Amino acid sequence: MKAVRCLITPLAVALALTAGTASAEAPAKRVVLTNPDSGRAVEVSLGDDIEVRLERYYEKSRTYTWDAPQTSDAAVLTRTKGAVTADGSATAVFRAKNQGVATISVTRKCRPDDGHICPLIIVPWKAKIKVK
Repeated sequence: MKAVRCLITPLAVALALTAGTASAEAPAKRVVLTNPDSGRAVEVSLGDDIEVRLERYYEKSRTYTWDAPQTSDAAVLTRTKGAVTADGSATAVFRAKNQGVATISVTRKCRPDDGHICPLIIVPWKAKIKVK
């Protein structure tokens, strides 16, 4: 009986300590950013994910496609996934790793229809992310 009591007491203490720390942390959330979110400022917490989903689009005889989203500071936001689809859409997921500010940016490309030209202005898609 004494041996059982010696095993149960440390186990109960360990469970109490573990339960207290697990409930103190808020669950991570996921913020999704899309084409219209360019220029947006977002505040997230450590451990949160930021998902970028940019769809290629067609406008005035031009098809606009995307490069893979990038972060300005990999110490603040770490890209965990990133891809460009065959049609020119782009996706990426970034994890908030450290406090600070980083910008997610993506270059848009223009592909004109035959007989048309693209504007010379390059306007990147950007979102400013503050990790608190």
